[in-house]
Amino acid sequence: MAKPDPVQLGQVKHYFINSHSIHDEVNASIFESLAIEWCNEIFLTRDTVVMCGGTGLYIKAFHEGLDEIPLINIEIRNKIIENYNELGFSWLADRVRESDPLFFASGEMSNPQRMMRALEVIQSTGRSILSFRKQQKKQNPYRILEFGLRVPRNDLYRRINERVDLMMESGLLDEAASLLPYQHLNALQTVGYSELFDYLKGKSSLEDSVSMIKQNTRRYAKRQMTWFNKNESLIWLENDFFNKILADYQVS
Repeated sequence: MAKPDPVQLGQVKHYFINSHSIHDEVNASIFESLAIEWCNEIFLTRDTVVMCGGTGLYIKAFHEGLDEIPLINIEIRNKIIENYNELGFSWLADRVRESDPLFFASGEMSNPQRMMRALEVIQSTGRSILSFRKQQKKQNPYRILEFGLRVPRNDLYRRINERVDLMMESGLLDEAASLLPYQHLNALQTVGYSELFDYLKGKSSLEDSVSMIKQNTRRYAKRQMTWFNKNESLIWLENDFFNKILADYQVS
């Protein structure tokens, strides 16, 4: 969804694009292993790797490492996803509160994906997902510089709304319709698909579904900023920094 177009993919070598099926299991731990493997490959011929994106947990996994979490019973996972799709966020919040009060009190109760992950872990293992987290950071062999782009809120929200409109114009609804038979898969429990699945099942109007995509994306962006603002090593760049760099090096 909203991946780089063929021209962009041809200009710069991308990883984790067109690399997995929706049927594949991909989590932060798997991402960590693959990212390290590909970085080692790239560093054989290049000096620099650029990792970009906004999923803080995945970046943290690469930077600091994650503990191995036991394999999850797929029937438990599918049942949780099914119940969440049918009963909604309030059901999920209640189940996490009852099953894993430690996670419930952790301040991470705004992300359904993380909440479902916590629920499936404790139902499969009998232990809170927090008990698997490392107490010490791993020693990363790379020299890592972390940068964040700071965009004025009004500008950010305008861009989000415009991006959703462009995705709809580019065929997001048709894509969601083709994926409806697989809506139970973990890979599709994301902003953009979930709201359009509701429309395709007659639970909401198309206008309301698109509006919810925009709203939920703005909420996700807010959670991203909260996460990254806690990172003291992050170097913040203002939104127009690239234009300023070009202006500094412009040849008259």
